[in-house]
Order: sequence, then structure tokens, then C-alpha cells
Amino acid sequence: MGNARNIAFWVVLFLLILALFNLFSGGPSTLQSRETSYTEFVDDVNAGNVASVTIDGEQVRYRTTDQQDMVTIKPEDAEVTNMLIERDVPVTAKSQESSGFQVFLLNLLPFLLLIGVWIYFMNRMQGGGKGGAMGFGKSKAKLLTEKHGRVTFDDVAGIDEAKEELEEIVEFLRNPQKYSRLGGKIPKGALLVGPPGTGKTLLARSVAGEAGVPFFTISGSDFVEMFVGVGASRVRDMFEQAKKNAPCIVFIDEIDAVGRARGQGYGGGNDEREQTLNQLLVEMDGFEANEGVIIIAATNRRDVLDPALLRPGRFDRQVTVGNPDIKGREKILGVHAKKTPLGPDVDLRLIARGTPGFSGADLANLVNEAALMAARYGRRFVTMEDFENAKDKVMMGAERRSMVLTDDQKEKTAFHEAGHAVVGLALPQCDPVYKATIIPRGGALGMVVSLPEIDRLNWHKSECEEKMAMTMAGKAAEIIKYGEENVSNGPAGDIQQASALARAMVLQWGMSDKVGNIDYREAAEGYSGNTAGLSVSAETKRLIEEEVKRLIADAYDRAFQILTDRKDDWERLANGLLEYETLTGEEIKRVMRGDPPQSGDDDSGSGVVDEKPSLTAIPKTKPKAKPAGDLEPEPSA
Repeated sequence: MGNARNIAFWVVLFLLILALFNLFSGGPSTLQSRETSYTEFVDDVNAGNVASVTIDGEQVRYRTTDQQDMVTIKPEDAEVTNMLIERDVPVTAKSQESSGFQVFLLNLLPFLLLIGVWIYFMNRMQGGGKGGAMGFGKSKAKLLTEKHGRVTFDDVAGIDEAKEELEEIVEFLRNPQKYSRLGGKIPKGALLVGPPGTGKTLLARSVAGEAGVPFFTISGSDFVEMFVGVGASRVRDMFEQAKKNAPCIVFIDEIDAVGRARGQGYGGGNDEREQTLNQLLVEMDGFEANEGVIIIAATNRRDVLDPALLRPGRFDRQVTVGNPDIKGREKILGVHAKKTPLGPDVDLRLIARGTPGFSGADLANLVNEAALMAARYGRRFVTMEDFENAKDKVMMGAERRSMVLTDDQKEKTAFHEAGHAVVGLALPQCDPVYKATIIPRGGALGMVVSLPEIDRLNWHKSECEEKMAMTMAGKAAEIIKYGEENVSNGPAGDIQQASALARAMVLQWGMSDKVGNIDYREAAEGYSGNTAGLSVSAETKRLIEEEVKRLIADAYDRAFQILTDRKDDWERLANGLLEYETLTGEEIKRVMRGDPPQSGDDDSGSGVVDEKPSLTAIPKTKPKAKPAGDLEPEPSA
């Protein structure tokens, strides 16, 4: 439709230019004609120099034998024709029927074209062309059809509870009599709440795909413009479109952009965003009923939404779409791996077990990165080793092997990371150490990564204290090895993490006996919200600072003591990192015992450890070059 409109515009513009050219040029013949006198014309006739004559109304045009241009004269008597016949000059007479009407049309055509172009542009400016200079108030909602790809519940995995909540809406759209005969009403709206990447938008599209109804999609930020009243106008226009296509689904992504609580922003209660929100509230549940129009919205900031938007009658259901558990991650991996050929060694459940906390988007990215790595090595299948490398890239960043580090920098990094690993292994409530490396990745020169054995749902005070001790172990290791005067800025990230955890314990979780069970988060973050201008006294601020400092100091002392007691294990691990650069969890334990990181006698460094291979026990050694199409990975531990 848009292409046809553009073609029509250019055709009209071309015709307009052509007509104007003809109008002001006076016709093509005028450019090739010259005026002459009647006497000269008679002389040419008598001398036999006239080749042909054309009589056109009151004008006579003739062509001489010695020139190629047409000469135009106005005859002064009626004897011209007889004279030409006597001299045997060919004469052509043009009919003058309708000549006046044709001239009138020719003169009127440019003005008609100008009026037509003016009407066309005015139509576009009024919004008839889907936007334009005056089309601000038109809704930007897009109607998704089958050509955009039909998504069903089969394409959504890992969020079964959320699917069940929305399946009833689908059944309502398919068979409304089943519920209406019992007095039930179709839900007016469903709010999908969850962290980024959990599949809220995909879930909404699957509802429309299953129900087979029109699906309008729009972002919350598309409503508000710099012009006052535009947002409210777009809300009205969107619901008008939806009513024409009812029953249908309207999906508003990131609704917190327009649905924030009123009365908290700048400009009082009369700003543009609040007008838009007020119009949205009226359209969802006002005097006019919107039968058959279901609103599905998604947000990851439910806490900032206006209470009037959350009440039943507007959003009857609030569906939590959280990060998947191990079973959900396995199903999600299966969905994303449908189009990816997997090697015989790939175990999706093992990958799911080693990716706690991953969202659906993270898992999709993991499968894609694994496929890219397999293609980079020229394999025909994606192997378990590719998934391991992709997981490291997603979690720790890409390797920066081109970065040149001095021996002193490598040594400091090795002892720093070894300190994290030793303390993490010594404290029972710390998450198991997954991998330690001194290869620069992302913005870090090295890192130690821990992964929980199960999905972590809450934190206990003792767990927080042990995690903080593991975090501060890097600085403790540098001070033990090099002294206070030679400590580097390497622990900067560790101090930031420890400070954030300590503040959360004191300000939010009530884990400080001196501060008590009071939530000071709003006051600390500096916004009033619903706290009515909560302020904290100077004494309380001092107490909070002291408690945060005490927690971090205790964690540092604990890490310092562990490294002092296990100095031999720590130094062996640091030397192992200097030699092997990257060690997995099982390899770290072997090196700390004084054994080589891998069993086996081959020089390639590959071998099999005592346990079954897993994602947390794959050797860091780079694989040998493989021919294209090799299906089996290198022997791994």
C-alpha cells in the first residue's frame, strides 16, 4: 500500500512538471519558428523557394527549400491559397474543430494538477498517509499478521505457570459461551511482570497466535511526544482501531514508560505523560465498554506503576514471568536448539544445570554463540565443547589474548585470583568455584566464577558474610604477598561488590542488630516515592556507615586468616594459574593437592579426570586443530 502511494505521488509530480513545462514553453513548434513578413513570403513563393505550406487557423507556416526551420506568418488577404495552388506548392490545412476547447483544457490542466497535489499533501498531513506533519495524534500501533510469523504456545517453554494463566484468555476468545453462560466475563487485561529477557513479549505474541485474532503491538514510549495532548490522542486512536477489529489483543510493551505513578514527576499533575495515563485509564475501564479488546502489557518495573492501573477491571491478572528453573532451562534450550544440529556428546540437561540464573534470552544467546563457535572451527555439529566456550564468553566476556601483560602483572593477577578461589573453596556456604583464569576477559585481567548448585531463591546472613569474605580475598591476597604499600587498584571491583552487598544487608534486609529491621533503601537512594519525604538523622547515617564498614572489615579479616592458614595451597594454585592460565573447579582442587591439573600422560594436556565429564570439569587446554566435519570433541575432564 505504501509503495503504491509513493509511485502515484511521483507520477503526479512528473505530470505536473511536464504540464508546467508545456505551459510556459508555448509549445514545441514555437521554439523552432520565426516570424517573417507577408511580403517576404510572397517573394519566396514567386521565386519558387517555398517547399510546403501549412494553414493553421489564422496562421500560415511554410518551409523554404534553403532552410530547415518553420517560418510563421499572418496572411493579409484571402488570395494566399490560390497563389500557392498556381505555383504547385503543397498545402496542408489543419482542422480547427474543438481547437478552442483543447486550448482551454491545455491551459486548465496545470491548475488541476496543482489542486490534486495540494489535496494529496493535505491528506497526508491530516494522517491519511499514516503519519505526516499533522499526523501526530494517530496511533503508532502495528497490526501483526500471519506474514510476520505465527507464534504459538509450542514456541514458548520454561514458563508453564504463566502459560496456564494466559491459556484461559485464549479459550475465552475461542469459546466465549463456555464462560458467559456461567456469568463469567472475559478478562480486560493481563500484566506480565518479570526481569528482562524472560519471554514476556514472546508470550503475548503466542496468545494472539493461539487465539487467531488481530494483534496490535505498541511500545509505551510511542505514546508520548513533545507536543501536548498527542499521547492522549494516540491512546484514543489506538482503541478506536482495536474496536473496529474486535475481538483482538493490544500489547503494550514497557508500559512503565507511560504508566508511572502520577504526582511524582516534574510539572505537577498536568504534564503530558499524566494526561496520556489518564486517557489510558479511561479507555481501559471507563463509561464506554471495550468488549472484545484485551490489553496485555509487559514491564519489569511493577513497583513504579500507578495503583489505578493495577486494579481489577483494568489489569485483572498479573502474571509473573520469572527466570526459568532447571527444567525450564532444559526446555528452552530444546526449543532454541531445534534448528541447530547437535553432536552426540551434547547433554541439554547438563547445560541447564550449569546455567543457573540464565533467562530465556541468555539461553538463546548461548545456543547461538555455540553455533557460531562450531562454524568457526569448521564443524558440522555443535559439540559440548562449543557450549562450554560459549558459556565462558557469555558469563565472563570474550578472551583478550592479544593484551600484552608483563610477568609482574600476570603474577599479581594469579595470586589475586588464587586468593578468591582458595577462600571460596574453604567456606562451605560459598557457591562452588566453576573456573579461575588469568586470561583477560571483558574489562578484567582475570576472574574467578562461582555457580550455585541449585537455583538460589534467597540469601541467609551467614551466606552473605561468606560471599563477602570470598569477594575481599583478592585484596587480602595482594597485601599478604606484596605488602600494604604495593597494593594495586585490582580489588576496585571487589570492593564495589562487597559494599553493595553490605549495604543491602544493612539497609534492606535487616541483618544488622544495631540498625534494626527498618528499610532505609528509599532514603538512601534519594527519592521520596511513597515515603512522604523520609529523612534519616545524622546519628542513623553514622550508624549505617559503621555497620557497613564493620561487615566489610570482618569479611576482609576472615579472608586474610584463611589465606594465612592455607598459604601453601594458595601459592600452589597461583603457580598453577601462571602455568596453565585457566583451571576449572576439579583442576583447582588437583593443583592445590600438588597434582597436575589433568591425569594422563599425553603432552596435549587432554585427559580424563576421576569423575564423569561435566560443564564444571572440562579442561582449559585448547583443542588440537580438527578437520572440518569432526563430530567428536577432544577428550575432556
